[in-house]
Amino acid sequence: MNTQPQRFHDALRSTGMIAILRGVRNAEAEAIGAALYESGFRIIEVPLNSPEPLLSITALRKSLPADCIVGAGTVLKPAQVEQVKDAGGELIVMPHSDGAVIRAARDAGLYSAPGVATVTEAFAALDNGADVLKMFPAEQLGPQVVKAWRAVIARDIALLPVGGITPEGMAVFHAAGASGFGLGSALYTPGLSAEQVRQRAEAFVAAWKALA
Repeated sequence: MNTQPQRFHDALRSTGMIAILRGVRNAEAEAIGAALYESGFRIIEVPLNSPEPLLSITALRKSLPADCIVGAGTVLKPAQVEQVKDAGGELIVMPHSDGAVIRAARDAGLYSAPGVATVTEAFAALDNGADVLKMFPAEQLGPQVVKAWRAVIARDIALLPVGGITPEGMAVFHAAGASGFGLGSALYTPGLSAEQVRQRAEAFVAAWKALA
């Protein structure tokens, strides 16, 4: 079991956003991670369908301060949870809400953010031990669904829309009850330099601070 659940929630409250580095290469992971951290990000995930994702997770975990949570995205099977843990990962992010994967993360002492698209999936994920709920895909669900979910899901449960989120689009989701966001291609796409990622990260952080 995870003995430090507050650490993840502290990181989430710090900036409210998870950086998704889909396609990042091991050789550039440290520089991009540093740019994100210096911009204010405190949670970074490397999807497992990236090149050498476990090596990138290890590099990020070794190079970033302890208050930054590093983990894996697109985790599909329970067996992958141990691989992520062995690489130094602390967070399991999923596109789906497979209870076996959520329980594997919980039992390994890792945080979990399963993807959910219905209230039924959301409550099942929480029953299995999910730490936060990844509302995916956000483009399809929209802020109206966030508002409807928030009426029945307690405020202390983080709802994180993921998919198509831009700095300009955050306010309407936040007003509807979103606790934070997962950021993909609007923040990072393969081929961007660390400086380009820094500029995008700063724009997102500025937009987040404007919501306070």
